Amino acid sequence: MIKRYGNSPKVGQRYTLRPGVYAILPNAGQLLLTYQAAPHYEFQLPGGGIDAGESPLQALHREVFEETGWSIAKPRRLGAFRKFVWMPDYDMHAEKLCHIYTAMPIRRHGPASEAGHEAVWMYPSDAIQELSNDGDAAFVANLSF
Repeated sequence: MIKRYGNSPKVGQRYTLRPGVYAILPNAGQLLLTYQAAPHYEFQLPGGGIDAGESPLQALHREVFEETGWSIAKPRRLGAFRKFVWMPDYDMHAEKLCHIYTAMPIRRHGPASEAGHEAVWMYPSDAIQELSNDGDAAFVANLSF
């Protein structure tokens, strides 16, 4: 059984399954996160949805690069969780199936290319408090750095 974080699904509401990949990126005692300015101001693990025809690892590399400007190496899957949300950008209710990986950030190529995102380094103890997603924070809390 995959653990659920956040709100329970609403009875009678149809949800579209939306698999995604997200990365915990430790380096020199800190984590590389993304700060998203819109539509909500929040800190997140870099990542996002897996596009049609894309493997989870391809999506992980693409999403981390778009949201942070960094390339990564040695991804390792840690687990997954579910979250039921309204996604206004997609005009849909989604059951997000969030696959969490850890990887090494190896090279900064420039700023984040995805609008409204900015790469931020943060200590794990602060990240646990600041991450907007309880599932992300739980995975960070369960790792030893």
